[in-house]
Amino acid sequence: MRPHDVDDFRAAWATIERLWESTAARARTFPETALHRSVDDEWSFIQTLRHLNFATAAWVSGLILRDPAPAGPALGRGARVRRGSPRPRRAAPLDEVLAVRRERQAMVGEVMATLTGSAPGWPLVESCSLAEALRVVLNEEWEHRLYAERDLTSLENGN
Repeated sequence: MRPHDVDDFRAAWATIERLWESTAARARTFPETALHRSVDDEWSFIQTLRHLNFATAAWVSGLILRDPAPAGPALGRGARVRRGSPRPRRAAPLDEVLAVRRERQAMVGEVMATLTGSAPGWPLVESCSLAEALRVVLNEEWEHRLYAERDLTSLENGN
């Protein structure tokens, strides 16, 4: 997840989408209550998805696309993107969180489709480059999918 040019970014995003698709399918085999259960005091599967919805809203919608209020329904009523990740206010059902997730993934896909430069740093967005902002999103997606898979395995094993 260290892409350097436009093609690398698009390939990395396609890989992440494919892997998350199988992780979400795996999660659907669990009872809904299990997906809200914390494993080893970490976020639950649902909280992990909501965090990714937040991260995408913050980095892509807010920073790159300049949406002044990038938060959405997966963050809780009235939540706004600001320093720190908001804690979920209610237990959202998997289908609701995945619906927002699909919207967020589509947004990232649209950004990836419009990339045109490969110069170091590309255009600056706020205090970081577009490439840096997209790398944050890719790394958040990659690492949190690994955590989610680890936690699903733990839940399968009765932990």
